Amino acid sequence: MTIRHLKIFIAVAECGSMNTAAKNLYLSQPTISQAIRELEEHYDTRLFDRLSRKLHITPAGQELLNDAYQVVGQFRRLEQHMQKTSRKNSIRIGSTITVGSCLTSNILNDFAREMPDTETYTFIANTHMIEEKLLKSELDIALVEGEIHHPDLVAVPCIRDFLVLGCAHDHPFADRTKIHVSELQEQKFIIREPGSGTRALFDRFVKRHSLSIRTAWEATCPDAFRNAILYNQCLAVVSVRLLERDIRNRQIRIFLPHTDELERSFSLVYHKDRSFTPAMEAVRDIIAHYRQPDWLDHIPTGTLTG
Repeated sequence: MTIRHLKIFIAVAECGSMNTAAKNLYLSQPTISQAIRELEEHYDTRLFDRLSRKLHITPAGQELLNDAYQVVGQFRRLEQHMQKTSRKNSIRIGSTITVGSCLTSNILNDFAREMPDTETYTFIANTHMIEEKLLKSELDIALVEGEIHHPDLVAVPCIRDFLVLGCAHDHPFADRTKIHVSELQEQKFIIREPGSGTRALFDRFVKRHSLSIRTAWEATCPDAFRNAILYNQCLAVVSVRLLERDIRNRQIRIFLPHTDELERSFSLVYHKDRSFTPAMEAVRDIIAHYRQPDWLDHIPTGTLTG
């Protein structure tokens, strides 16, 4: 039994004639007769009495008719909804927390100007969660700071980023021009949560230099990092982009690593089997405008040496 059977049944019941129903549906009379016969065989009951060359719906047929109106109506509404949905352009964009805090809003504004009729959905979480969403086809594309390991995901480096050591201007390090890595020993830090790309890079840095730090805070929220640095005398090793506002305002003093060990790239990530849509291409092109943090050239900084 199919929706087609029910539509034919409704037409016959309303017309009281298979010939008339056939004409209204642009079908042959044998096709109509076969569909009614298949329904009667399927439900093992007679749906119409044929008296004096006229069709009279049976009580069982009337029950089916009542339900058939509901089912066909729901199917029609489903079709209309899906047709509207298919005509609607949309894109689902993922961002890791650092990217979401410092770049995603600007990227979305640029995208809205370029493709105003395309709806956007944005999901912000750590790299591990973004990876899972891409694999489940719950996101179309993502911009992440962490490393992508799954072989079904394509990661294309597209934005330069690096971690810096940050402290408040009343911290004992603030007046220094150079900080040696060994001086970070037993210092109080705020760090990111496990699963974060920033955390993974910082953990490798700590291990490489055999450091023992004091984890005073562990957080995902960028404002928590800002507050812990400014008001709780914590140090942090985080993306230079995450602290841009406070660095520009001279509220946070930063030290740039003298090597490239804290360098990384934000990567554009998508499933290897996903075809690029015009919306995805637009996101990729917009991201290219954010390749370098050029504003840093005019900011006085210190150096983190090995």
